[in-house]
Amino acid sequence: MLDKLKQIEKRYEELEKQIASPEIVSDPQQLQRLAQERATIEELVTMFREYKKASRELEDVKAMHIAGLDAEMETLVRQEIESLESRQENLLEELKLALLPKDANDERDIIVEVRAGAGGDEAGLFAADLFRMYSRYAQNKGWAVDIIDSNESGIGGFKEIIFEIKGRGAFSRLKYERGVHRVQRVPVTESSGRIHTSTATVAVLPEAEEVEVDINPEDLKTDIFHSGGAGGQNVNKVATAVRITHLPTGIVTVCQDERSQLRNRNKAMAVLRARLLDIEQRKQETEVSQLRRSQVGSGDRAEKIRTYNFPQDRLTDHRISLNMHNLPRILSGELDELIDAIATSEQAKQLAEQLA
Repeated sequence: MLDKLKQIEKRYEELEKQIASPEIVSDPQQLQRLAQERATIEELVTMFREYKKASRELEDVKAMHIAGLDAEMETLVRQEIESLESRQENLLEELKLALLPKDANDERDIIVEVRAGAGGDEAGLFAADLFRMYSRYAQNKGWAVDIIDSNESGIGGFKEIIFEIKGRGAFSRLKYERGVHRVQRVPVTESSGRIHTSTATVAVLPEAEEVEVDINPEDLKTDIFHSGGAGGQNVNKVATAVRITHLPTGIVTVCQDERSQLRNRNKAMAVLRARLLDIEQRKQETEVSQLRRSQVGSGDRAEKIRTYNFPQDRLTDHRISLNMHNLPRILSGELDELIDAIATSEQAKQLAEQLA
């Protein structure tokens, strides 16, 4: 690992020399490319240099002749050695994590699709709970939430709801939510007090730039219709809702939340691009290697990832065998502790594979 870090540091120094050369300075495109490459490894190089500095200081302190010192000075030296050893160890762990492959999608905005599964009206209510949970989490992070399309059930739930979250790092935090969520509780519609089990599925798609997904306009069928959602008389006066069908794949995206046909079309296209990018990335992953069945955040829609048990006030994440309590707090959007635990587990798996 240290040899690899030395090579990265050497490349960083080469980039600094190249960027300062007159030939590169006069070539904006080349300058931008090299500057971007330098930026991707700068933090890692800085961390490695701190590690080397701590190692040198540790060697210097250990070289001191403790035997000739008085008791007070000897204690101070030993404390300094312990402090430097601890710092060196922490920096080494940080370097290991920094060397792990980065997910290219981590900084992207996302499109989240929550759909009611088994359980009838109760599944729809649970889907609404999940939507509120993610919305509040996003608001706590200062991210923007925008509904793209929704299909309400009769008692305040959702058969499905599709929404966009815009904010730096949104995918890096919420990608672990992909999969089947299960709830166990007494539904509001249950008069006998029996506990029901219902499910909802969550899909988290990184938003795609237009240049990343090649969509032939001739492959699209666009329908314009009157919105059937909430919004009063103004919504239905003009046909503004948009349905786009991608003929080669059969993917259908709908947006009727905006009063502007153009905005609805742009949102529907954003969902289509995200779904096509997701298909392409999954195909590439499969071609490179067989996806690990145990991978956290693999996005397997058929996999039950979590249970929300209301009678016992307990959340269980089945991927990492984690139990947490205080469901009202979690459903109010306080997800960081849970997400941190899953992310740490995933990093540990990646690190073990890399070292193997």
